[in-house]
Amino acid sequence: DLATLRRIPWNPGSAFLIADLAWNDGTPVVAAPRQILRRQLERLAEHGYTAMVGTELEFMVFQDTYEQAWNANYRGLTPANQYNIDYSVLGTGRVEPLLRRIRNEMQAAGLIVESAKGECNLGQHEIAFRYDEALTTCDQHSVYKTGAKEIAAQEGVSLTFMAKFDEREGNSCHIHLSLADTDGRNAMAGDGPGGMSPVMRHFLAGQLAALRDFSLLYAPNINSYKRFRPGSFAPTAVAWGVDNRTCALRVVGHGRSMRFENRLPGGDVNPYLAVSGLVAAGLYGIENRLELPEACGGNAYTADYAHVPATLREAAELWENSEIAKAAFGPEVVAHYRNMARVELDAYDSAVTDWELRRSFERL
Repeated sequence: DLATLRRIPWNPGSAFLIADLAWNDGTPVVAAPRQILRRQLERLAEHGYTAMVGTELEFMVFQDTYEQAWNANYRGLTPANQYNIDYSVLGTGRVEPLLRRIRNEMQAAGLIVESAKGECNLGQHEIAFRYDEALTTCDQHSVYKTGAKEIAAQEGVSLTFMAKFDEREGNSCHIHLSLADTDGRNAMAGDGPGGMSPVMRHFLAGQLAALRDFSLLYAPNINSYKRFRPGSFAPTAVAWGVDNRTCALRVVGHGRSMRFENRLPGGDVNPYLAVSGLVAAGLYGIENRLELPEACGGNAYTADYAHVPATLREAAELWENSEIAKAAFGPEVVAHYRNMARVELDAYDSAVTDWELRRSFERL
């Protein structure tokens, strides 16, 4: 896709190009993530809408190199900050040389930087970029994620986007989505309750209806599900609320900025798959004119809502048996990602973990 061609300043003399997978006869590989997203965006366009998307990736920085971290089996690493630096000017200043390089070189690679801030876990930070059309945002997400790790390595440090590095706060990747109509106006804004249009209410109702079935797209790895703990800033309830961070789905903004945020994905998410899930779920709501239930006005962690899947195994079973997924993505895509989960689970089930050694070596 020549529209994605760009220079990458962190590797002088190099360019970066994204390609779509096709078979020898030119037909698309339908299970490839970028092709899946293209298909869902085509379906959305048939209804007269364009998806506008922003992703918010968090990462943790360590003073150890990637090689040192590997050799230490990722134990005893030194985080770049020693305390919670959420919105701390001082905390981000301590890591500013690294953050500045990432911001400036992403800007030179065609991304538009909006902010950089500290987060809760030790050495945890977030750099946010301006939202764009869905495919462009997912491409830029991929450029950024790869480039940030390469820049960190050049600076003699390491950073991780894994969903849950330790028992503290995990790395999230909240995804914001709105719809633009054919005139470029925000189709989610309207005169309904909360300033929402009917199409937004249907679209959001679709998110709720498909959330458990599509969790494999939002949380694709064993480690992804370690984030979903009460009070952890990661959601556990299939619920929506207005600016309510305890819910899986959070409605924010008004008028031109009206949108919703899916808070399920972690930093390990594949953006093409996750945004495909958001679009497909929204179309399910629109096409079936689903009604939106009442918003959660309190603590969704303690309220009586359905729970998001607690394990990859549960999410894979929901995905495999989902009529919504089969209708939206087709049997080949459903089977491919069910197999992806099966391979991951087989590898994990065969591994002996540190937890087992500590619990069993002497005492059992």
